[in-house]
Amino acid sequence: MYTRIILLLLLLSSCDFPERNCLDFQSGTFEFESVSDDGKKLITKFTRTQDLEIGYFNGKIDSNTVNWVSDCECIYKKVNPKSLSETKPVQMKILSTNKDSYTFEYSFVGDIKNKQRGSVKKLTD
Repeated sequence: MYTRIILLLLLLSSCDFPERNCLDFQSGTFEFESVSDDGKKLITKFTRTQDLEIGYFNGKIDSNTVNWVSDCECIYKKVNPKSLSETKPVQMKILSTNKDSYTFEYSFVGDIKNKQRGSVKKLTD
């Protein structure tokens, strides 16, 4: 019995959990790179405060409210949705962090089948 407990503790202590200093990434100016369907590199820059995110993409400005439900998870809602699909809130979860970037996962709230991942670089505080 004790051998099993000791073995379990050793296994758990040897697991390499990713670093998550999420509070460092709740506000600041960031850059997100993605690739379009035709292979073009797309860059989105955004500035986030504790409760608002303003994004800049292809000469357009987009705003979302931000509601942090934990240190590493938040819900985004468009400030001025222009279609029915834009009224759907998006859930974002920071999976890991390092000095100046984080890896995240996002999807519409409640959609567990269509989660996407990406990485964001922090430009300024």
